[in-house]
Amino acid sequence: MKKILIILALLVGVLFFNHNSLASDPTQGISISANESEKTEVLPIPDPLQGMNQAFYKFNDKMYFWVLKPVAQGYGKILPRPARLSVQDFFTNIYAPVRMVNCGLQCDYKKGSIEASRFGINTTLGLVGFFDPAKNWFKLNPPSEEDFGQTLGCYKGPGFYLNLPFAGSTSLRDGIGSLVDMCIVPSWWVLTHYPAAYYATGATILEVVNRTSLRIGEYEEFKRAALDPYIAIRDAYNQHREDAITK
Repeated sequence: MKKILIILALLVGVLFFNHNSLASDPTQGISISANESEKTEVLPIPDPLQGMNQAFYKFNDKMYFWVLKPVAQGYGKILPRPARLSVQDFFTNIYAPVRMVNCGLQCDYKKGSIEASRFGINTTLGLVGFFDPAKNWFKLNPPSEEDFGQTLGCYKGPGFYLNLPFAGSTSLRDGIGSLVDMCIVPSWWVLTHYPAAYYATGATILEVVNRTSLRIGEYEEFKRAALDPYIAIRDAYNQHREDAITK
């Protein structure tokens, strides 16, 4: 039973921390409308496992249209948008320790102090993060996202591209980074103990469905505009991650 819970916890972690999870939308983590002049020129990401990656992309695409999108649409009809935005704020607050640690590892102490201040304010005055008084009252706007994949990116390239079932686009570097980030969040240390793993799985599903409900239509638009959606998503993912590293 313990081994099963550990495997379940690892799966939850990958879905929770992957920056382009199909579980929340195949374009999650990709700036579709980014200004071309602001993009960093990057080398194409190696894709030695393209056959496998394309198969998993097709699987994820079907899962989005057959399962995730209908569920997210139904969820969106039940819960009004302001409430869904509060749920999103809650999960954003949970990840604050990840961002704080990685700001420190990147020696970006100003951004790290903002993250720490926002976390303290939103956890207390914001009712564990469901509201964002740090932004609305104290004018502490959230800085750009930071994670261990970006920290590694300061020293190493992305490795090779991966498209994983349920988790979507990532790279060797970012996959390793996701596992490290997962261990930073305090809740990770209780995931392998029954029944916490099941609660964590439920929380992950909620986060995924909620986030998707706020972005329905983006993937469809992206796919219609692409000659080859797989190549377009792979290249957009690589571009987005390299842009994030250079910020």
